[in-house]
Amino acid sequence: MRIFADSASDLPKSFFEDNDVTLFPLRVLIDDQEYDDIMTIDSKEVYQAIRDGKQPKTSQVSPELFLRKWKELASSGESGIYIAFSSVLSGTYDTAIMTGDQAKETNPNMNLIIIDSRCASLGYGLLVKEAVRLRDAGEDDVRTIERKIRYMAAHMEHLFTVQDLDYMARGGRVSKTSAFIGGLLNIKPLLHVEGGKLVPIEKHRGRKKVLRRMTELMAERGDQLAEQTIAICHSDDEGIALELKAIIEEQFHPKSIEIQMIGSVIGAHVGPGTVGVFFLNKVNLQSEGGSSSPTDCLKNLG
Repeated sequence: MRIFADSASDLPKSFFEDNDVTLFPLRVLIDDQEYDDIMTIDSKEVYQAIRDGKQPKTSQVSPELFLRKWKELASSGESGIYIAFSSVLSGTYDTAIMTGDQAKETNPNMNLIIIDSRCASLGYGLLVKEAVRLRDAGEDDVRTIERKIRYMAAHMEHLFTVQDLDYMARGGRVSKTSAFIGGLLNIKPLLHVEGGKLVPIEKHRGRKKVLRRMTELMAERGDQLAEQTIAICHSDDEGIALELKAIIEEQFHPKSIEIQMIGSVIGAHVGPGTVGVFFLNKVNLQSEGGSSSPTDCLKNLG
């Protein structure tokens, strides 16, 4: 079985190479020069360009690359699963569907599942890592992996704060009004992902207060945090990521904490100084029919 993911998962290049995961790079445009995220540009270059007053632009995965990889999958006879960046934030998922349908016209037996993760950055990356874990544990039924990943995606919390909302307003990710409010009096916005979209939920004065509030929300929303792998991302601000890590370790004692830098594509929209945390939230027993929690579900898969 083949696993596909794109660069908005913010996993390092070595992860794709070491775990036999096919990478679909989104693209970054700076000074009329186009780059493939992860492959031909480093995110630090993007952050430096932003600090220099430039406005990097981004675009989705090349349709030609999708079509080529789908045809290779069909020729191999293997099944495949592509976990995609949130369709609300990028057209990549829609392009994957379009090219997948095109490939199936000449390869009707191609077994490809495409999932709209409705997640971003390491929230998305944790889904990819779980798919790899399932495959490597011997799970070869692509439908079973699909079901587990969709369940996990539905319970993936994203909490993050940005240094300057103006970066996101430029890319249309938040309104200019929200950006203006966030810039007043050192007020830092707290955002989450809702329905695959970035949504500001609170405002706090100063970074320390917003970090404390992030961990309060983790305590309210998190499911058995001591049993989880927590992910932290940052945009060229490792110090704030380590500060958040220390708070989380002291309060929740999770199984592990992973830190990665936000990649070029997402970084081009959030700008330097962003920090985010990702974890599984609690089950709504009414909507889930009384099923076990996300963490219990994942613990019982191996």
